[in-house]
Amino acid sequence: MSYFAAAAVRGSAGWSAAEVNLNGAADIEEVADRLRDVDLEADISLLFVEADDVYLVVLRLDEGEDLRVFGSDSAFAEESRLGALLVGDIKAPALEIDEVVESVAAAADDEPDKPAADPDADPVGDADLLSDLGISAHRLLELCAHEGMLPADVTAEVCQTLGCGDEIEELREA
Repeated sequence: MSYFAAAAVRGSAGWSAAEVNLNGAADIEEVADRLRDVDLEADISLLFVEADDVYLVVLRLDEGEDLRVFGSDSAFAEESRLGALLVGDIKAPALEIDEVVESVAAAADDEPDKPAADPDADPVGDADLLSDLGISAHRLLELCAHEGMLPADVTAEVCQTLGCGDEIEELREA
């Protein structure tokens, strides 16, 4: 399974980004340690993990503590070791996705150019983890529910809103 893992960290000088190698990570705490290592003094550390153009996982640490995790689809845990490592222990669904799927489907009916919602998506974890940064739980779920929207597209849109889109894009192009 191929993946791209990018950290976006916000410190006193603003946002910076770094690629994170997850190979050999034994558990979610080791992944969190690798995120902490990007900038030990960061106020907010985010890790975007995109796998096989299908799955997205977002991890968040505030001042190096209180790990929060969101996964775009619980199936990722069954598909790979990395998925099991990142979202395998999350039992609670993110939110009721049915409302989001219905609203996305209604918007797609109104605008034929918009992709339909993926009714099979089963997001898990803390969908509210970016709400204080301008991405509500509903918006994050809506982005993940769009059929045909790749994890890289979701990451790009989220990072543009946060103000670190250029930094993440530079990593992707490197």
